[in-house]
Amino acid sequence: MTTKTAVAEQVEAKAEKKSADVSGKLSKILEAIEQLTVLELSQLVKALEEKFGVSAQAAVAVAVPAGAAAGGAQAGAAGGGEEKTTFQVVLTSAGDKKIQVIKEIRTVTNLGLKEAKDLVESAPKMIKDNATKEEAAKMKQVLEAAGGKVEIK
Repeated sequence: MTTKTAVAEQVEAKAEKKSADVSGKLSKILEAIEQLTVLELSQLVKALEEKFGVSAQAAVAVAVPAGAAAGGAQAGAAGGGEEKTTFQVVLTSAGDKKIQVIKEIRTVTNLGLKEAKDLVESAPKMIKDNATKEEAAKMKQVLEAAGGKVEIK
């Protein structure tokens, strides 16, 4: 019991320390938010989004500019600007040696036998996203040596 009590005290101490870092107004707001139900929190978020014209979906918003940045990097590379640093490795065809390609897919992706087989049979299919140039080239070399056809985008 003393271990649980000690852990609870540490958590409370950290919460109090964080509270001390926040100004008086913000502290009161945080205390009020702690008392809300999940439904009320959802309604609060929607109201804040409408009032200030913002979105609380930061994870999704971050993913979209990353894709746009990759597209911009492609356009920049064509114009002599920035060089693209991340690539997509796409298996376009398994070729004649499907079993060998499945084995190599398992090696480069750490997938199980069924998942690798499904991936190969559903070609064209992306194998890896955000791969480095070296990693993408190595995957392409290994899979093409096994008989598959691979594109790097």
